[in-house]
Amino acid sequence: MPVTSAKQHSITTPVTLSQRVVIAVGASLLGLCLVYFAGFSHIEAVHNAAHDTRHSAAFPCH
Repeated sequence: MPVTSAKQHSITTPVTLSQRVVIAVGASLLGLCLVYFAGFSHIEAVHNAAHDTRHSAAFPCH
């Protein structure tokens, strides 16, 4: 039985500038929320996990 390969068609969809802006703003907001949560969290496990990283980035946590 011979081995045959099927043609693979790649479908590309163009991403508009407005879609790129929405993605960038969404990613930035998510990042800011994560930094805010880790920086001002009173949960001891989160505080201990991010403690050294926050201090090395000069982000106050005390």
